[in-house]
Amino acid sequence: MASDSGNAATLTAQPPSRSWLYRNRIKLAPWMFLAPGLIFFFIYVIAPIFQSIWISFYDWDGLGPKQWVGMANYVELMDDDRFFTSLINNIWWLVLYMLAVPAGLGIALFLNQTVTGIRLYKSLFFFPFVISQVVVGLIFTWFYNPDFGIVGIVWNFFGATPPAILADEDLVTFGIIFAGLWPQIAYCMILYLTGLNNVSPDQVEAGRLDNASGWKMLWFIILPQLKPATFIAIVVTVIGALRSFDLIAVMTGGGPYGSSNVLAYYMFETALSEYGFRYGYGSAIATVLFLIMLVYISFFLWRMYQDEKG
Repeated sequence: MASDSGNAATLTAQPPSRSWLYRNRIKLAPWMFLAPGLIFFFIYVIAPIFQSIWISFYDWDGLGPKQWVGMANYVELMDDDRFFTSLINNIWWLVLYMLAVPAGLGIALFLNQTVTGIRLYKSLFFFPFVISQVVVGLIFTWFYNPDFGIVGIVWNFFGATPPAILADEDLVTFGIIFAGLWPQIAYCMILYLTGLNNVSPDQVEAGRLDNASGWKMLWFIILPQLKPATFIAIVVTVIGALRSFDLIAVMTGGGPYGSSNVLAYYMFETALSEYGFRYGYGSAIATVLFLIMLVYISFFLWRMYQDEKG
């Protein structure tokens, strides 16, 4: 009897068995919160990327049966003058768009002061960021108009014939890039203003004790602390330059004669517009654009990893 009662006490003293989910609930909790976002990211970003790459190996009008053509779409790209014009324009976008980063930094340094009216100045510089790209395109279309735009008024004031920037094959791309820089500089400015709020005042004070001022203070004290903001500004600017579409669609529609086309707009024009329904060829253009973007973003991520590692 005593043995039986001891065994019963031992059985009752054992903790109840827990399921695997209960035992690993702390580890699983973050993934449960991330799961909805990861699912949507896979469905709407990752899956379409691979689908677009797969379609690029077909000749397809979007409705009828697909016809496998292998690398034929990519071979055709090598002989497509409009593709190379779009690619060169994208390079110009990428190079000139990077001016937004130092310009945004300069404006942020100017606005990071405590003076009368600085809130008004911040609002004025912030304004381009909050308006639509379509509105920006319309504003600069009027701005460049040689008859009643500011460009025409200035040229006429000096007795010169105003240029039709959006109708000139040599100037149109640069005119659109200049329009795109207006809101992009505002975005970089916001990133740097946020970064300047996190600059350590102790390091700034230590630099002043070491007689650092002006460019030395900026180069050795401020900029190293703004690396995260600089990284984000560069990545966002590169992506914005490579996927430029809105301004071109509003201001020129790729004209004149396709001279202002970029890869994103040429892809749309080839696959979805009234000029043709070549989904396979458009997907090949999209794949090339994706690979270019992937190279740049991977490079910046690698540099950031090396900086963190060092």
